[in-house]
Amino acid sequence: MIELNDVSKSYNNGRVKAVDALTLTVRPGEIFGFLGPNGAGKTTTIKLIVGLLRPDAGTIRVDGIDNQKEPVAAKAVTTYVPDTPAIYERLTGLEYLNFIGDVYGVPKADRLRRIEKWLDIFELAGAVSSPIQSYSHGMKQKIVLIAALLPAPRVMVLDEPMVGLDPRSAHHMKEMMRTHCDGGGTLFFSTHIMEVAEKLCDRIGIIHNGRLIAHGTLEELRARDREDQSLEKIFLELTER
Repeated sequence: MIELNDVSKSYNNGRVKAVDALTLTVRPGEIFGFLGPNGAGKTTTIKLIVGLLRPDAGTIRVDGIDNQKEPVAAKAVTTYVPDTPAIYERLTGLEYLNFIGDVYGVPKADRLRRIEKWLDIFELAGAVSSPIQSYSHGMKQKIVLIAALLPAPRVMVLDEPMVGLDPRSAHHMKEMMRTHCDGGGTLFFSTHIMEVAEKLCDRIGIIHNGRLIAHGTLEELRARDREDQSLEKIFLELTER
């Protein structure tokens, strides 16, 4: 579970309000899609959840853990994929995965089994012995995703996870997301791909100018006057107001 209670974050000495009094709950077993225009506050919200930024006000709990009071414990149950892969590029793919396994304390037997499974699914086994700096953007995205899956986390936070993935890998990614939540995990992800959010998410939140302007199931977002509208049309209508 992810719980944000009245969370705010400003930049430029308070002159730019990136996140404004955000209150939101993402339940176990739920894929929650987080949508918004560029600069709306999506990535700032995600960095607040995973502990890369400190809120100016409010509280954030991840799997019941206050991520400001117990930051290491909160990070131990969470994995995060940023919008731009940030990795140690002089390591080989396998060295990087083993490094992540060490950080999270993944037992060796589980580690080997999971690495083999995900390398096969994402078709990266042939490149895992090469330095990451030789990878294409899509390959880097795959190795970061495998690293996020390696600890079998309870909470996954993904910022634009489909960017750079080929169609087959994107399909496997969506299957993984569903399986993760069907097993009781929590998944929070941002995307600009409305079709993915519409088909995959249990609930959706739309942020604009730092404020949550709508959230709920697709049926709830449609309401009575939007019964036949796509998520894209609803998004455009709400963010143009």
